[in-house]
Amino acid sequence: MTRPIQIAPSVLPADFAKLGEEVAALEQAGVDLIQWDVMDGQFVPNLTFGPDVIKSARKHCTVPFEAHLMVYTPDVMAKEYVDAGCARLIVHAEACTHLHRTLANINDLGANAAVALNPATPASAVAHVLDLVDLVLVMTVNPGFGGQAYIETMETKIAEVRAMIDAAGRTDDVDLEVDGGIGPTTIAGAAAAGANVLIAGSALYRDPEGLEHAVTDLRARAEAARTGD
Repeated sequence: MTRPIQIAPSVLPADFAKLGEEVAALEQAGVDLIQWDVMDGQFVPNLTFGPDVIKSARKHCTVPFEAHLMVYTPDVMAKEYVDAGCARLIVHAEACTHLHRTLANINDLGANAAVALNPATPASAVAHVLDLVDLVLVMTVNPGFGGQAYIETMETKIAEVRAMIDAAGRTDDVDLEVDGGIGPTTIAGAAAAGANVLIAGSALYRDPEGLEHAVTDLRARAEAARTGD
């Protein structure tokens, strides 16, 4: 079985003054989950969402939350983000001294563990932790800022990670996510390479026909690319 296409927004372009309304609008638009880009000002330059902010938004929608922890100390922060309502925590292979232990700790907290790879990090960095995750994230920009241009050469790595997941016998239960520069002109390449969870930020919010049109359009483009239509 092929994992279904999922469209997930980053809330970085949202109005932070009304995040409850924003996540409710995203759910109404048909997104499958919502990603929170958590930045610590050290692993990446910016500071963004603490667990209390996410917890305050949790009651405004029912779709799953995932926290993309772009931080140097995910083990210290993990429990707070799980308690805030995040069903999945994504950590960076580059930030974890003992990646295997970090992923196991997240699973022990009752959340789904996932691992992200920066553009310069080879796919082999996750080869020995696929048994601990339900998702691998291939970054198609360097993390830390929204609105960056998609790095097309990452499609080779997306395909490589897809092959690794399949070879490990995890095709049915591990998602492959792509984050960075995803929009109408780039989503097909990511999906055709093997990604099934597509993170979109700026492209959703700048669609002149609104969020629902943007979600529907991106989903259709990804599904068509995967089937070769």
